[in-house]
Amino acid sequence: MMNTKKQKRRGIYLLPNLFTTFGIFCGFYGMVASMSGRYSDACFALFVAMLMDAFDGRVARMTGTESDFGAEYDSLADIVSFGVAPALIIYNWAELSQLGKLGWLASFAFVVCGALRLARFNIMPETVDKKYFQGLSIPSAAAVLVGMVWFGEVMGWDAKGLAIPVALTTAAMALLMVSNFRYHSFKDVDWKGKVPFVAILIMVLVIIMVASNPPLVLFPVFVLYALSGPVFTLVQLRKIREERATQRKNADS
Repeated sequence: MMNTKKQKRRGIYLLPNLFTTFGIFCGFYGMVASMSGRYSDACFALFVAMLMDAFDGRVARMTGTESDFGAEYDSLADIVSFGVAPALIIYNWAELSQLGKLGWLASFAFVVCGALRLARFNIMPETVDKKYFQGLSIPSAAAVLVGMVWFGEVMGWDAKGLAIPVALTTAAMALLMVSNFRYHSFKDVDWKGKVPFVAILIMVLVIIMVASNPPLVLFPVFVLYALSGPVFTLVQLRKIREERATQRKNADS
């Protein structure tokens, strides 16, 4: 007997996956550009990849084209564009090969910790507070590294002479990704809600500042964000300790 039930059409959604694919292209182009010594182009490509990463999920939700395939594809794209690409760019820029094993181990640690960060994020239960990330997100960690390269290119830094601090920064970003520090995710922002007119003016000023000189603006912003996790976590722990101390005093009295 012929099955009269309509078979669900198989395939993948085009629009959000195009954004993801273009993000992978930007990451790959960044690696190729860094091998040719065009570091500013490489960094610009990776920041474009970050925009694509921000858009693909939102486009999928807005158009109702979310899928398990898209989620897995996005994670694979992230490890290429924000794991392998920035590690290779920073390795080439600061010539970390002069440090021997320590140089490539720092870059490798960034890639591995980025993969671990993505794997942990993918298996997070739905009950976790979406307002915060556990550990620094891999795009933010990548932004610190490529932002440093871009900033250094504009400022005319001698990258070869900065091999040790660059390797330490790379290792620090790797550790922050797999840490338990809490970072604000900004997912609680209501983009559909009404805001004061002043908020629009502030957004316009921010866009003008970034457009006027991206490397001089983006690098400090992402460094501050990377530092915000440890600071926020320590402040929260201090509050918890003070609350517990107050409860003990009240109980004793």
